[in-house]
Amino acid sequence: MLIDLIKKRASIRNFSDKKIPDDVLEYIIEVGRLAPSGGNEQPWKFGIINDENLIKKIAKAAYNQRWIEKAQLLIVLCTRVVADHKDDRIIQVKRFPEISNKLMNLDKEIYSKLNSEEHQTKIPGTHMVLAAVEHGIGSTWVSYFEVEKVSKLLNIRKNYLPSEIIAFGYPKNNKKMASKKKISDIIFFNDKFNE
Repeated sequence: MLIDLIKKRASIRNFSDKKIPDDVLEYIIEVGRLAPSGGNEQPWKFGIINDENLIKKIAKAAYNQRWIEKAQLLIVLCTRVVADHKDDRIIQVKRFPEISNKLMNLDKEIYSKLNSEEHQTKIPGTHMVLAAVEHGIGSTWVSYFEVEKVSKLLNIRKNYLPSEIIAFGYPKNNKKMASKKKISDIIFFNDKFNE
């Protein structure tokens, strides 16, 4: 059951030296490839990083998070940045009409970089994380990194941005999922929002 798999997931920062087999890596990527996206655009590329030296350089670009160096694999989730952002902005204007003027007047480069999170790389990333758990592989999301440095390290084309990095490896020791809020703390019914 999916819920049992989810309950096994924990953020792992202490990886063993055990290599991830090629067939398992292929499975993880395939599960990510099958993820849904708005309009089925699939506006992503997945950087598969298993070179030890490159992993160390990425760890440095991630503000020296040294634990990343021990990962056996990094998957860098890259999102396509559209050259003409009118279509993207129209969606945001419809979502936030009260600030439509500000959105339409925002510098194109700033808008595209800040809006990169809207390109849904978290969906395939989540699929990959769960596929890894199926094979006893742990992971941790890395959002805190210098985007331009990682782009240069990986020779990512200008129309793509690395939006997230996921570090994968077999856990060195067992770690359980962090405690979560009760269902009653996170839901509301109909128009009965409560804090």
